[in-house]
Amino acid sequence: MKTSRPFPALMIGIAAVLAVSARAADPEVIAIASKASKDYHRKKLPDGTFQPETYAFGKGDNLGARVDPTVDRLDFMDVARTIAVPLAEKGYVPTQDPKTTNLLIMVYWGTTQAPEYATESSSHDLAQKATQAQAAAVTALRDAIKPQEQRAAQAELADADSQLLTANIAIQAENQRREDTDMRNATLLGYDSWWVATNSAMGGSPLGRRRADMEAELEEDRYFVVLSAFDYQALVRQKKTRFLWEVRFSIREHGNAFDSRLAAMVARASDYFGRDSGGLQHVDLPEGKVEIGPVKSLGVVDGK
Repeated sequence: MKTSRPFPALMIGIAAVLAVSARAADPEVIAIASKASKDYHRKKLPDGTFQPETYAFGKGDNLGARVDPTVDRLDFMDVARTIAVPLAEKGYVPTQDPKTTNLLIMVYWGTTQAPEYATESSSHDLAQKATQAQAAAVTALRDAIKPQEQRAAQAELADADSQLLTANIAIQAENQRREDTDMRNATLLGYDSWWVATNSAMGGSPLGRRRADMEAELEEDRYFVVLSAFDYQALVRQKKTRFLWEVRFSIREHGNAFDSRLAAMVARASDYFGRDSGGLQHVDLPEGKVEIGPVKSLGVVDGK
């Protein structure tokens, strides 16, 4: 978030009721990564609980890379009221008073889009056909007896070589685009620690298998949420962006629906609000029934 960015409209409070009843049966896995500034410290009360901190939401919008009705039918209020409940359980409470607001929590959500595999592309098909043509031309050249037969086979071989070179260049470009997409998704979803740690991994090694696991997750469409918390007063009074903490969490799109999974996802990720996860974590997300009660809006403030 840059200081030059227009200050968003802030939703000062939301109240809702959430109930999740879990049942054990092949739970989904949610990937969670969180970070906290070294300067961010939550004060504890005599009973050992954290002192409540007040916040306002900032609308970060839907960052979805593809159309998905289970995401698109939710607006900011739908997403924010669901997030507000686990926040309250962790001692983050909405406020009506901008002068005493501690945090601005930006909310982003959406879907990633998996890259196309080179083996499924037209370039790969062209490479296969060129390889077959190359082998046929080599055989024809070997069996050629007459000069004209040799010249024809050489021409066919040169053409096959050219087509194979073109196809391989295209495949390399596609693989680079695939890696670039993987890297962008890794950053968005909080897989960057995995990305860096496995960058030099060799296939078949433990680190190589870890890299393969990461790529398998990145190369499927995923639902995600990003919460980024900033010092509200520093932003309003000093026009400075002071990062405090963030949490990024995601789940695979296949077999899931964002609108029905969101509450359980946020509830599971709430253990990482305001603290560092120490890299990417994978946590079971039990099946459950979610009920959200009536929404009570405590007001909206236009930031300047």
